[in-house]
Parts: sequence; C-alpha cells; structure tokens
Amino acid sequence: MNVLSVASEVYPLIKTGGLADVAGALPLALKEHGVRTRTLMPGYPAVMAAVKHATRCHAFDDLLGHPATILQVEHHGLDLLILDVPSLFDRAGGPYVGPDGRDHPDNWRRFAALSRAGAEIALGVLDGWRPDLVHLHDWQTGLLPAYLRYAGRSVPPSLMTIHNIAFQGQYGVDIFPHLGLPPDAYAIDGVEYYGGVGYLKAGLQAATAISTVSPTYAEEILTPEFGMGLDGVLAARAGDLHGIVNGIDTRVWNPEHDPLLAATYGTSKLKRRRENKHAVAERFGLKQDEGLLFCVVSRLTWQKGMDLLADVTDEIVAQGGRLAVLGSGDAGLENAFHAAAARHPGRVSIHTGYDEPLSHLMQAGSDAIIIPSRFEPCGLTQLYGLRYGCIPVVARTGGLNDTVIDASPAALAARAATGVSFSPATTHALQRAVNRTFRLYREPKTWAEIQKQGMKTDVSWDKSAGLYAQLYKNMTMKGR
Repeated sequence: MNVLSVASEVYPLIKTGGLADVAGALPLALKEHGVRTRTLMPGYPAVMAAVKHATRCHAFDDLLGHPATILQVEHHGLDLLILDVPSLFDRAGGPYVGPDGRDHPDNWRRFAALSRAGAEIALGVLDGWRPDLVHLHDWQTGLLPAYLRYAGRSVPPSLMTIHNIAFQGQYGVDIFPHLGLPPDAYAIDGVEYYGGVGYLKAGLQAATAISTVSPTYAEEILTPEFGMGLDGVLAARAGDLHGIVNGIDTRVWNPEHDPLLAATYGTSKLKRRRENKHAVAERFGLKQDEGLLFCVVSRLTWQKGMDLLADVTDEIVAQGGRLAVLGSGDAGLENAFHAAAARHPGRVSIHTGYDEPLSHLMQAGSDAIIIPSRFEPCGLTQLYGLRYGCIPVVARTGGLNDTVIDASPAALAARAATGVSFSPATTHALQRAVNRTFRLYREPKTWAEIQKQGMKTDVSWDKSAGLYAQLYKNMTMKGR
C-alpha cells in the first residue's frame, strides 16, 4: 500500500511537539506492515538546510498565488516530499510564529497551500505515483480533504488525525475567496465554522475517517468538556472515529544505548541511573543529595496543569524533594517557577525553552516526571518516562489514562503498577499524588519494581502501527 502522509512538522527535521515525533516515527514503523509512506511537509529554513541534495519532482506556477516546487529526498529513512515555497516558508521564527512570538499573519495561506499541494499529489500530479490513501495530521492539513471532496473526480480515501483538538485553525470569512474552493464549500457541512473558516472542522467533515491519539481521548472529545466546540461534528461521525495510542521511537529513546546520557543502563543496572541523577542536578544547579528528584518537560500552559504544579512546589521542597523544570509558555507560569526557584535555591530550577538532549538526560536521571494535564490527547513524555525508569505522576485523562497503571494496592500486589495517577486535575489531588509518590520512594524495593515494570512496558510503535495498517486496509477496501 502507498500512503501520502501530510504534516506541518516532522522529526528530526523540525519539531515543536509530539506531532513531529509521530509524523517522523509512524512511517518507519508502518514499513513492517507493507505500507510505503511518502511524507509531504513545508520547506522551512531548517528543513531546506538539511536536505540540500533533494531533487525537483514537480513545479506549480500558481499555488494559491505563489510559485512552488516539490522536492523529493530520503532522510533518516523517511521518503520526504518538501513543499518549497520561499515566499511562504523561508522566514525567521518557528513553523507557526515569528521571532516576536506572534503567529505569522498568513498562516491561513501557508497551510492552505500545504493542503492544496497535498491534494494535487493525491490526485496524481507526480507522474507515475498516486497514493492509495492520504493520512493528514492536525488543523494545518485540514483543508486537504475539502480540496479532494470538491475535486469532482475519483479520489483516494483520507484519514484525519487529531493530535490536539484545542488547536483548530479558525479564520475570518474574508479568506474564503482566496482558498480556491467552490462557493458551495462554504456551508455548515463544509468549511464554514461559526461565520468563519475552520480548517480542522473542514477536515473532520470531509475526511473518510477520523482518528485521534488515544482511545480515552477519542471518547472525551465527544463531550462538550473536551470537544472544544467540535463535539457535535464528531458525534455525528462517531462511527468513523478511532482512537489509536501513540508510540515512541525506541531506537532513539533507549536508555541502554542513548549517547545523550551520562551513563547508560537497563533494568538489571538501575543503580547506574545515579550518575544521570547527579548530572541532572549539576545541569540545573540543584543540591546533590538522595532526595526525590521530580522533573517536568512540558509547555508551561494551563492545559498542561502547570499552575497546579506551581501551587505544590513549596510542599515538594518541604518534604525534601527537588524539582527540575524544562519548558516555556505562559509568561505568568514561567514567572511562577522562576519565583519558586528564587525561594528555594538549589531545590527548584527552571530552564526556559526546549532542549532535546537535555530532555533525554532528565528522563534518565530524574526519579519521577510530573504530568498534571487537564486534558492530554496522548502525551509522549510519560512514555519516555516509562522507557527510562522515570516514574510518571499523571492526571487520569486521555492518553495518560491509557498508558500508565496507577500504583494502587491491587496493582502493586500484582506487580503491574507503572506510575501514579490522580483525578480530578486539581491542586489538592496533585498534592495527594505527590505525597503518595514520596511514600513509594521511601520503599526502595517497591520503587525499583515500579521502575522495572514501566521499563518492560511496550511503548514502541509496533502494536499501534499494526492498528493503523489495519485501519488503512479497511478504508481502502471500503472504497472499492
């Protein structure tokens, strides 16, 4: 089977979050199931610098008002198609925001162009190649199924994957005339959304099937609490909605061979984690002791529950713990953690920004990782934690609920526990979870058993890739 995957970011070329990890790892895992994937992505400056030997395979004279070229290249095992449109993608800043931290004002055009190019590829514009199915990731690709729907000819089926329904790509009605869609596309069952244009909503309406990144999240987004205004659209398509939990690239995330660690280790050599713990404390300027070391690797936002963690930081220190924070986000939350670090020098420290190598070391050296998200479609940091023996302390929601087994008395007795879960996502519930984590840490044999059980958990893409391959097969057979 030939599949066209379309994503706005792909690891290792460009990454702002878990979407990139999925777009980079899933195609590799699907090879074992007979699925050959070509991935279309934008030609950001970092991407163009990394694929200097790419070859041109198609040119558009006018792609939504801009000349464009599609380049092809193999990179780290990925078969990539790069949409090279310098006027849209060759600019400073990140994929979505400029150096000033504000959204690029023409994001609507940039990702409409990505979707339009993907639709043209799906329709066979690349000589000699046409996919059997198109797999789309998040709102940035949401218009692609709409372009196919109104193409007026036979098209391959499309799968729209929601990585985070909070990000929807909503724009004013004034952009509609510039999208190259027929007038009847602006309708309640098309791209219209509360008087404007909704990219994700368009994809959910027009795609053949919909998936999201965990079974629990697939259920949650059918409710007003988690559906972010799209629960009605999704409820109407509930029969086409599938929840498949993410995996991680276990070749990149492997504590036995990770070159980014101070010391590699496995389940039989857990004591070697101490060297990484020492290194984490050194990098963050924390005091060197044997107290429980918590870490956070996250966007510092309300969604991620970082305000809850800021509220319990003093109590973590009062019980002899330490906290290392890696992330950035809301200025108020960044300031809250900087203030906690000022109150507790050597016990709390924050590095703002994102540092991929440091995140590996933190998972390998911290005792526990705190993930108090109010909602979490899947989450990857808890999977890294399981893999590295860094015990996840998680809110019981979305993919966190699907991947972490709480250290309840029954789970401990059955030697099945892999972490600590809590609900609801409140300061009080998090505080109780932190207290429980301290109690478990004071029982070294129990703690080591939880670590080992987590490290034995299959967090790879193997099973999930098989589920995607079966879904692909069902979709293509259904269309025949």
